[in-house]
Amino acid sequence: MENNIPGGAYAIIRDGQVIAMEGVGVRALGSKEMVDKNTVFRLASVSKTFAAGLAAQMVEENKFSWNDKIIDYVPEFRFKSKKYSSNLTVDHIMSQSSSLVHNAYDNLIEANYPMPKIIDKFKDIDPMCDLGKCYGYQNVLYSLIQPVIERSAKSSYIDLMHNHIFDPLEMERSSLGYEAFLETPNHAAPHVLTRKGWVKTKVKPSYYNVLPAAGVNASVEDMSKWMLAQMGSFPETYSSDVIKMVTEKRIRTLKEMGKRSWRSVLKNAHYGYGWRIYDIGGGELIYHGGSVAGFRSEVAYSMEKGLALVILLNAETRMGSELNSSFWSKVFKEKPQTKITTNSQKKVKINRSIVPRDKPASILTFK
Repeated sequence: MENNIPGGAYAIIRDGQVIAMEGVGVRALGSKEMVDKNTVFRLASVSKTFAAGLAAQMVEENKFSWNDKIIDYVPEFRFKSKKYSSNLTVDHIMSQSSSLVHNAYDNLIEANYPMPKIIDKFKDIDPMCDLGKCYGYQNVLYSLIQPVIERSAKSSYIDLMHNHIFDPLEMERSSLGYEAFLETPNHAAPHVLTRKGWVKTKVKPSYYNVLPAAGVNASVEDMSKWMLAQMGSFPETYSSDVIKMVTEKRIRTLKEMGKRSWRSVLKNAHYGYGWRIYDIGGGELIYHGGSVAGFRSEVAYSMEKGLALVILLNAETRMGSELNSSFWSKVFKEKPQTKITTNSQKKVKINRSIVPRDKPASILTFK
């Protein structure tokens, strides 16, 4: 593969049809098992699109409201100041508008702290500005949608995801969680970049502790069905009202304007519920990316163009984002920031400085 990445898969959807789908490379370095359309990858933060979709379906069924208070479902949750604790809503956590510093306490997720202990740490901090006024990308806080959904629907998050999304859309290889991923025979292995090149590594379980934020596993074939659902192909399962709810602009995300792969084409950027909404040359692109130890995922679609793209990689590399931005800049006829080499014989050196992270530099940590 280009950039010597071990393996990946992609799908292109146009006008309600999958027009291209392919697996490329190997599932793991040192193995002869090839990636195919059924190979399962970790989706990392693309999992947030599923959490938002399920939440919107629950709202549609009047199980709860976007304006419901989080403390009504998670009574132990507290900020430092009562005024913030009492007024944090489902809308705030799902739209990333809690106004907290980016990625609060993600280091505790990575240290495998249990969620109750992580949640307890929020009592020591307050938002940077009024709730709903400032963008702050979160994994822990976003995952509080799980108890909201479970307590309102009186069922487990995993069962609800299967019953409302995976099964109706016939996403037969999709799952949630660490054990489910490892139990799938045809799954990709994670790879990280070292001075000697890409090296296979172990699957880290930490971010599976926040299922709504980063817990979904899926194949490219399943993801093509998910994108078709976003574009209205399965209204009996995933209604137009649900699509409208999750893609409405909720908070402006100025930080996105400086992202290396997108900054030359982005005119504006917002967050909806579990989806980013990009303005590219006057056209609207619905997008999300994900990165977790050894995996990268990219999904995006344009209703205006009737087009969608899925990229899944078993390496933690910025190449997915570069391919994605290049593809869409050509679709919207904008000049891309990064040139993608198409000569498969040419090797492009990648160093640690371009390995992506979902986390910005300003991460609230606790020791």
